[in-house]
Amino acid sequence: MSGFAGPVVMLVGALAVPAVHALEQGTGPVTIGRLQYEGGGDWYANPSSLPNLLAEVRARTGIPTAERDVAIRPGDPALRDFPFLYMTGHGNVRFSPEERLALRRYLLEGGFLHADDNYGLDESFRQEMARVFPDREMVELPPEHPVFHAPYEFPEGLPKIHEHDGAPPQAFGIFHQGRLVVIYTYETDLGDGWEDPDVHEDPPEIREDALRMGVNIFVFAMTQGVS
Repeated sequence: MSGFAGPVVMLVGALAVPAVHALEQGTGPVTIGRLQYEGGGDWYANPSSLPNLLAEVRARTGIPTAERDVAIRPGDPALRDFPFLYMTGHGNVRFSPEERLALRRYLLEGGFLHADDNYGLDESFRQEMARVFPDREMVELPPEHPVFHAPYEFPEGLPKIHEHDGAPPQAFGIFHQGRLVVIYTYETDLGDGWEDPDVHEDPPEIREDALRMGVNIFVFAMTQGVS
């Protein structure tokens, strides 16, 4: 790993938040690595979602972000240059043994993964995470978790964006030494809410909830552990 980024000060709403205790990405604007995977699932789903989220992070927090995400495979040596990974899709997720090892190493050494179920990857994603982390349990995050409270307040926890099965939204996490390394958002479909407004025609308030939650996750990932 290239180590940890030095502390800088970023505006989060009206708050000055020190950052970044995530993996260092060099001197350019920070971006999101969109995780590619095998198995038949559409890892490339919601193409406008991450550029829109990056723009909102930049506008709302002052964090210098790139205009676009970058597609990256788990086994790519450049994986460690991305402090934040995102994955989504509707179908099966499969990693090779080498990819599981690389992803585990990345996460244990400072990386962060947000997996967002786009309706259909739940079973295979859970199976793959159990192979990546056979020694750790995926646990539900309660509404009191800090990811739901800064910079935006979600007192009831994860917001519901798309109905799908009508089940309540849930957020799950995997922790390493007290640090959240994986957040899995289920039965909400945040990525659909980040897309261009005319793609899913979500009401403005629903889209705003999705973007606010996305900003919360990004800010939390980039600042957790910073005192």
